[in-house]
Amino acid sequence: MVSHVNTASSASRASSAYRMPAEWEPQEATLFSWPDNAEHWGSHSLSALQQKFAQICATISRFQKVEINIAASCLDSARQAILSQGGELAQVEFIEMPHDDVWCRDHGPIIVHDLRNEERVALNWEFNGWGDRFHPYELDNQVPQRYARHKGMRCENTQRILEGGAIEVNGQGLLMTTEAVLLNENRHPGGDDLLKSKSELEADLARFLGVKTILWLNEGLEGDDTGGHIDDLARFTPSGDILAVHTDNQNLHNFGVCSENWRRLREMLTEVPELKNKEIIKLELPEVRASNAEGSRLPVMPASYANYLILNEAVLVPQFDLKSLDSSALSVIGEHFPEREMIGIPASDLVSEGGAIHCISQHIPSPLKSS
Repeated sequence: MVSHVNTASSASRASSAYRMPAEWEPQEATLFSWPDNAEHWGSHSLSALQQKFAQICATISRFQKVEINIAASCLDSARQAILSQGGELAQVEFIEMPHDDVWCRDHGPIIVHDLRNEERVALNWEFNGWGDRFHPYELDNQVPQRYARHKGMRCENTQRILEGGAIEVNGQGLLMTTEAVLLNENRHPGGDDLLKSKSELEADLARFLGVKTILWLNEGLEGDDTGGHIDDLARFTPSGDILAVHTDNQNLHNFGVCSENWRRLREMLTEVPELKNKEIIKLELPEVRASNAEGSRLPVMPASYANYLILNEAVLVPQFDLKSLDSSALSVIGEHFPEREMIGIPASDLVSEGGAIHCISQHIPSPLKSS
């Protein structure tokens, strides 16, 4: 049996003074990059996307602070849009910052705690448009440094390409990711020596994120333009169980992908001490297709209930106009976050653009409190 679990070397763990908190730990804010590129989206799509962002930002502002990277030309309209959705503008900070696209999970800063001095550090991973697939991305690549400068936060350059949606941590040393993304040469050119490249990557994940064990899933969902991000596949929970997308319907396009990832997760329950006596909980996989103006069916979209967003007091769960599956997802996720309010957010429009609620946001952990 081939193990898909790797434990970082003791040297790598010892050299790390950082820890990446789990998403369910206290947050200071949720960060977004406001859509503003009419040439990219088209005027109609841009307006609809801005209204969707306004709805989500307004919802979050009822619970915690919202931060928005935004072009100066969009400030007034964004304020009005969020206000019209019932948002609390006192909870919204607009940061004038140029950017190329809206997928803040991937180009935004990954914030870790420096355990030596209880300082927050913004990690500046390189961003190359998901393997140089989508242009432009030069402004997106500058967001972590500019955000850190705006906040007076220390920024550390990693010299590696990494997107936030490609990793999932539990804050206690475990990290989940996919081979399809992190081992792809379009992120980490490694020539023929894949094992050396993988080992060096794992050492950097241990060093910068403070993780000890890396769980490797295989591929991502069909239609996922990132190449296969983990936040569409599987998520840790505070109880230690893992929520993972799966389907028993062999006719669905992603049946094979889900089956292989599910098999690996089941093996990990026996291989990883931290997962002993834990469970893999199924999130049913929806199949969502878009239609063009003529009503023709387009390829399957990367829809997933795993792309939920955790707030301090709530969880925003994607909904796809599938009554039974939508309700089930709210219930299953809610069982693992019993003290948080479950809020369904229609997400078919976002998925048609390539992502969902988790993809467009980045959580900003709260500072550590001195004892």
